[in-house]
Amino acid sequence: MKQIYTDSILMIERLHRRFLDVIKTELDRLKIDDINNVQTLILYNISAEQLTIGELTNRGYYLGSNVSYNVKKLVENTYLMQERAPHDKRSTRIKLSEKGLDLCKKIDELYQRNVDSISKEMSAASLTELNNTLSQLERFWTDYINNIYKIK
Repeated sequence: MKQIYTDSILMIERLHRRFLDVIKTELDRLKIDDINNVQTLILYNISAEQLTIGELTNRGYYLGSNVSYNVKKLVENTYLMQERAPHDKRSTRIKLSEKGLDLCKKIDELYQRNVDSISKEMSAASLTELNNTLSQLERFWTDYINNIYKIK
């Protein structure tokens, strides 16, 4: 069981890196070089919402310092617009610019092409089963972390 567990962890890491490669390949195909794959995923996860950096960190499971740096770069390269929250001047809200929305549309088209291709090899039921298994693993790790903090 330990070997299977370790193999699963390594596979999750490899899959994440491979998916980042998919995004990078698409950016190269589109000849977009002012944004990286991680920043592209951040944009895609923001989508049509207006968020604070804290909300983005919580929802996207990104590391805080990396989010701040990437948001700064996305604002500099005009993919994001940043404005002070009207109710709290200390808080900044971010939303996609037209350039950011356009890139998200292109990434959504990539996702659709991927779905069209993968549906020839995998069923919706098998992907659902995979998602359920990954959710169980996520809950296990979350419970583990929460229980460790209770012990301290």
